[in-house]
Amino acid sequence: MADEKTRTSGEVPRPEPKGPILPTTTQEAEKPQPPKAAIHPAFYVMVWISLSSSVILFNKWILDTLEFRYPVILTTYHLTFATVATQLMARYTSLLDGRKSVKMTGRVYLRAIVPIGLFFSLSLICGNLTYLYLSVAFIQMIKATTPVAVLLSSWAMGLAPPNLKQLANVSAIVVGVIIASFGEIRFVWIGFLYQLGGLLFEAIRLNLVQALLSSAEYKMDPLVSLYYFAPICAAMNGFVALIWEVPKVSMTEVYNVGLFTFFLNGLCAFLLNVSVVFLIGKTSAVIMTLCGVLKDVMLVVASMLIWGTPISGLQAFGYTIALGGMIYYKLGLEALRGYAGEAGRQWAEFGATRPALRKVVVIGAVVLFVFVLFGGLAPTYAPEYDPSQYLAGAAEKFGVSS
Repeated sequence: MADEKTRTSGEVPRPEPKGPILPTTTQEAEKPQPPKAAIHPAFYVMVWISLSSSVILFNKWILDTLEFRYPVILTTYHLTFATVATQLMARYTSLLDGRKSVKMTGRVYLRAIVPIGLFFSLSLICGNLTYLYLSVAFIQMIKATTPVAVLLSSWAMGLAPPNLKQLANVSAIVVGVIIASFGEIRFVWIGFLYQLGGLLFEAIRLNLVQALLSSAEYKMDPLVSLYYFAPICAAMNGFVALIWEVPKVSMTEVYNVGLFTFFLNGLCAFLLNVSVVFLIGKTSAVIMTLCGVLKDVMLVVASMLIWGTPISGLQAFGYTIALGGMIYYKLGLEALRGYAGEAGRQWAEFGATRPALRKVVVIGAVVLFVFVLFGGLAPTYAPEYDPSQYLAGAAEKFGVSS
């Protein structure tokens, strides 16, 4: 059959492709890569607490223990160090790129940055002068009144309307600090007034910063703020130091501290500002508040261990009230109820799974509380008590020779 069609195989050779051959993807290559391990927020919190505590203890050690009694010079050095460091970081790193979005002009700098820098300088000067007279523990107790100072100064500056409910919420802080002040064994009025002045200047500065940052054009993170504030603050503090302390300081006192010690002190103070930048956004406001309370308590304990600072039971009681009032003011009643309910559920679950261990914890807490309460109160209220004189008098009345 001539007309019969011949069958052709299906394997017809394909024409050569004209374009480049694309690489084929395998199934293994299409698998998503595991995310890189991120640093846990607890790491940033621990770094911030460590640096914040170290700066305070470091300053106290230089000014008091090493007897370099020139707090304005030390503050000027910190701000000069910060000025140089932020300028270098702006030039060679990207950590200060946020400044490019800030519409900073000469007029804004004079009307906003300079006044804030003035109060910042005054707060730093007064804060460091306090270390010459008061213990770190008592200073931290007074600092608990910072929310009160910020609230009252915002009313006085017309930034917020007076609110009696807010005033009642912070009253516990005031009462607690007053009780702690009465319990302070080494109370020095001039140091107390310096600390109050530092709190007032810091409160005014915080309110001015809040007013400045209320505009989206001037949003700044702490490191960018330091970039703008450090130069003017260094100049102001340097002017005060030239008049007040430079004529009295000697190189012998500087070498007694050590140039390397000064360098570490300035580096520690600057790294604290850097740590705040990394901490923002990693934790919530609740965690920051609780971590701040933990840092203050740790500083009180460190002051007791390093310098042997005596803490009376009345002082501990007042400070506990102040810290409780500060937590209540910053978090609010509803948030505290939520956390208390969650803590209660966790405690009940812990008791159900480990009842014996919970009993040990409760008994240990009670014993510790009684020991701290009576151990702290007794030497405060009866330091001169000597029972031998009363026993001798009783023996003499009954005609018994002792």
